[in-house]
Amino acid sequence: MPEYLGIDTSNYTTSAAVYVSEEGKIYQSKKLLPVKDGALGLRQSDAVFHHTKQLPEIIEQLYSSHSFNQPSLVTASVRPRNTEGSYMPCFLCGEGYARSLAAVNGIPAMFTSHQVGHILAALYSAERLDLVNERFIAFHVSGGTTDCLLCEPDEEELVKITQIGTSLDLKAGQAVDRTGLMLGLKFPCGIELEKLAEGSTVKHKVKPVMKGTDCCLSGLENKCEKMLADGEKPENIAGYCLEFLSETIIAMTKAAIEKHGPLPLIFAGGVMSDKIIRDRIISVFPEAHFAAPEFSCDNAAGVALYGFLKSKTTGEK
Repeated sequence: MPEYLGIDTSNYTTSAAVYVSEEGKIYQSKKLLPVKDGALGLRQSDAVFHHTKQLPEIIEQLYSSHSFNQPSLVTASVRPRNTEGSYMPCFLCGEGYARSLAAVNGIPAMFTSHQVGHILAALYSAERLDLVNERFIAFHVSGGTTDCLLCEPDEEELVKITQIGTSLDLKAGQAVDRTGLMLGLKFPCGIELEKLAEGSTVKHKVKPVMKGTDCCLSGLENKCEKMLADGEKPENIAGYCLEFLSETIIAMTKAAIEKHGPLPLIFAGGVMSDKIIRDRIISVFPEAHFAAPEFSCDNAAGVALYGFLKSKTTGEK
């Protein structure tokens, strides 16, 4: 039974996943990187250290909890994006493990980007893997990205990604985490900020800051700081933050559709697992597809899928 192992060592999470092709099912194991209280993420040297420690643990957990065979192929994410100069040292951990495993076991190794992994995981979760053969618009919204992307079939990369729009300053995940830390929450702050925002009793007037198809989010942080200084309730500050991000992503989506036409919409990345944001976007674009939270936050599921889908085009077993 062909099985495809995927590894992703991002700046937030150590992840491994196995795609069992005959079942069409993904099994995954992952663990957040530890971050000190009050800190906004990790230095790359610390991320590399923690991945080195955690990767064997999650692989052991994954393979001890299921009766897997030796993988037919191993894939790792080796860069944030498939663009020139895209590089983060933390991805060396997954790449090194994949290359070593492939050499010892005499199996192929493949490599892709963290971003492609996110998009494929979202397509799998939304039951729309058929879109790898079509053009579609995808959002990758996380701690390091607020990107609107045109995705097209590609023989070499499987999915060719062209940026339509992005944040020109602060990224959405950074805004969430900075607002959360401001309110005394623990990093990463997404889940706790969403819970806090559920108690908001105020509907705010929100006007996204757009420059063509791009957005600006630095004003959001400044506004939240002012609200806190003025004595606004924490739940209302959290609600404002998520409302602002929702309306910004909606504005970016409208700009992308105006430029490229009404293509299928896919939303991926950790910020897109927020129910408040998701529900607001769906109210405007009911046809949009979202990944389930376990396939929206950082994961290796899409990386494992890349190995399977790519092997079908190259003839690898």
